[in-house]
This record gives sequence, C-alpha cells and structure tokens, in this order.
Amino acid sequence: MKDLEILQSRQFEHLRGADLEEQDLSGFDLRDIDLSGANLVGANLSSCRLETARLEGTNLLGASLYRADARATFLGANLMQADLREADLRGANLRGANLMGAMLQQAALSGVFLSGATLMGSSLQGADLRGADLRGVNLSGANLSGADLSYTDLQGALLTEANLEEANLNGANLSGATLVRANLLCADVRGAKLEGANLTGTCLTGTILIAS
Repeated sequence: MKDLEILQSRQFEHLRGADLEEQDLSGFDLRDIDLSGANLVGANLSSCRLETARLEGTNLLGASLYRADARATFLGANLMQADLREADLRGANLRGANLMGAMLQQAALSGVFLSGATLMGSSLQGADLRGADLRGVNLSGANLSGADLSYTDLQGALLTEANLEEANLNGANLSGATLVRANLLCADVRGAKLEGANLTGTCLTGTILIAS
C-alpha cells in the first residue's frame, strides 16, 4: 500500500519514514501520529491538525503549514523555507530544528522550545514569542519587526543584523546575546537583561531601554 493510501486508510502505525513528498494533506487530522523521519518535502499541510504528533527528524523542506495547528514535536526537523504563517505552535518542541528562511509571520509561538534551532533569515513579523525558549538560537538576519518577545530566554542567541524594529523585548533575557548591527529602532527593551550582550553597531534610535 502506498504511503498516501496508508494515510487515507488511517493505518498510521506505518507512517514512520513515509514518503509523502509534495502530497496535498491540507485539512487532514493528523493528531498523535508518528511521522518521524518522513519525507514531506513540498507537502501541503495547511490547516492540518497536528497536535501532539511526532515529526522528529522529518524533512519538511518548503512544506506549507499555513494556519496549521502544529503544537507537535519537531525535534531536529528540517523546516527550511517552510510556510508557517499564522500557524499555532504554542508549546511546540522545535529544539535543534532547521528553520532557515522559514515564514512565520503572525505565528503563535508562545512557550515554544527552540533552543539550538537555526532561524537565519526567517520572517517572524508580528509573531507571538512570549516566554519562548530561544537559548542559543541563530536568528541572524531574521525579521522580527513588531514581534512579541517579552520574557523570552535569548541567552547566547545570535541576532546579528536581525530586524527588531518595534519589537517587544520587555523582560527578555539577552545575556550574552550577539546583537551586532541589529535594528532595535523603537523597540521596547524595558526590564531586559543585557549582561554580556554585544551591541556593537546596533541601532537604538527611539529604543525604550531601561535594562535591569
């Protein structure tokens, strides 16, 4: 039985490592399914329900998860250039995931676990990242304008040339973070921890900066 037929028949125990490249799975109910190691390159998972699904090491290169309920485990997954706009990723486990160039505009990411992940050049405009674990995350060149990063843990994060214009960093932990040539124009950094942070060449025009 082909992998798509297995999915349609709901014999989900056979989907680890499945080949579902470029398949249209939009709107599917994939809750609790184990898709670890599966090939979902270019697949359409928009508006899918993926709560508590396992996608560890899954290849989602260029896949669409637009408006998906993706409160799942993506440990070490490849989400490079994936479309996660307006997706619900609250509390999701994305540790060590590759999100280079991913589109995450307006995504719900509060409480998400992203430590060790790569988000170079990703788009996070208006995203909700309140209380997220972003320790050691590579956000170099990322667009975080207007994002809510209040009380996030950004210890040791790389934010070189990141765009944080009008972002909310109230109470965020930026200890040891690299913000070289970052844009913090009109950002709110009240109560943020900045011990050991590298702010060389950072634009602080209009920034509300009262560090603890």
